[in-house]
Amino acid sequence: MKVINLHQEENELIHLAVENNRPAQQQIYTQFSPKMLSVCRQYIKDIHQAEDIMITAFMKVFTNLKNFQHKGSFEGWIRRIMVNECISFIRVEKKLKYIEDETHFEESFNNTESQFAIDDIQFLIDSLPDGYKMVFNLYAIEGFKHHEIADMLGIKEGTSKSQLSHARKMLQAQINTLKNYEYGTE
Repeated sequence: MKVINLHQEENELIHLAVENNRPAQQQIYTQFSPKMLSVCRQYIKDIHQAEDIMITAFMKVFTNLKNFQHKGSFEGWIRRIMVNECISFIRVEKKLKYIEDETHFEESFNNTESQFAIDDIQFLIDSLPDGYKMVFNLYAIEGFKHHEIADMLGIKEGTSKSQLSHARKMLQAQINTLKNYEYGTE
């Protein structure tokens, strides 16, 4: 049995892409663009803007590919660039404002049986105010800690916790409304 070293193939692909090998760059783009568009779409409501941001971020990926140190996953490195590009876009376009609210609650988010489609859940997340949505995505989806989110967004750690708490409450209320509507109780 022959074992193929997938990391070696990825490393060779990255090396070729660093040398501006267009087919290698295209292969990287083709392999990762569907996932990265999904990442951008989590932060950016409009699909066309999300695509534009993804393309801009891929330009940064290829420009900075020589700086990838092969520590950690390549996909994770690309994802981080996508998230940072989305944050930059939102800062510039929407001029995000966060409410400095030091009160936060560490309640558990009721794990509702997944009776909703992914599009429904994304719609609910999209309906959150931008600050809530940003912190929710960074914490719940990307897995960042509150101190990391605070550093990334230039806010206090307590503000991050508060934004997450408010986002969870809003989402839970929206889910309850949908469930009530679905069961005909509203």
